[in-house]
Amino acid sequence: MSRTSQVKRTTNETEIEARVNLDGQGKHTIDTTIPFLDHMLSQLSRHGYFDIQVKAKGDTHIDFHHTVEDTGIVLGQAFGEALGDKKGIQRFADTHAPLNEALAQCVLDISGRGFFVLNTQLPKAKIGDFDAELIPEFFQAFANNAGITLHLSCPYGDNLHHIVEALFKSFARALDQACTLDTRTNQVPSTKGKL
Repeated sequence: MSRTSQVKRTTNETEIEARVNLDGQGKHTIDTTIPFLDHMLSQLSRHGYFDIQVKAKGDTHIDFHHTVEDTGIVLGQAFGEALGDKKGIQRFADTHAPLNEALAQCVLDISGRGFFVLNTQLPKAKIGDFDAELIPEFFQAFANNAGITLHLSCPYGDNLHHIVEALFKSFARALDQACTLDTRTNQVPSTKGKL
């Protein structure tokens, strides 16, 4: 069974294409024209063992918001499509990832219901030229379009880059765990019979 997908989305603000292989090796080719976002998506690929290709163009001369959010939309749709009927997946995951002084936790459920909670106050500050306040926008868009319930937190950390990167690494590990096929069953992991 091939758990792959390709999604393309074009608006007046962005043009984004993504390819995803859930059963990959962490290979990635990512070009969103936003270096920090590229760096975070490479964490998602490498630590989740997902093969990901992303090519994005957007109105970054205005700001990065549209490109960041729309990349979340397209990647979320790609993951949702690659999961197919979700038969045999683990569904739930709870992981932690440290990065130096920062510790992040991700708890998620591939529930078919998009919902996002960030229990961390990210300051209105920049990481290089990237607005940290766009991080929740990416995760919200991904969760809604992949149909996952996603809770992220970072109870402590001082360096903003470390905090955000730890969140992405924890997310990658949790998404990998939840997408993993359970050898004990080939059923949809829900009493409803559908996710």
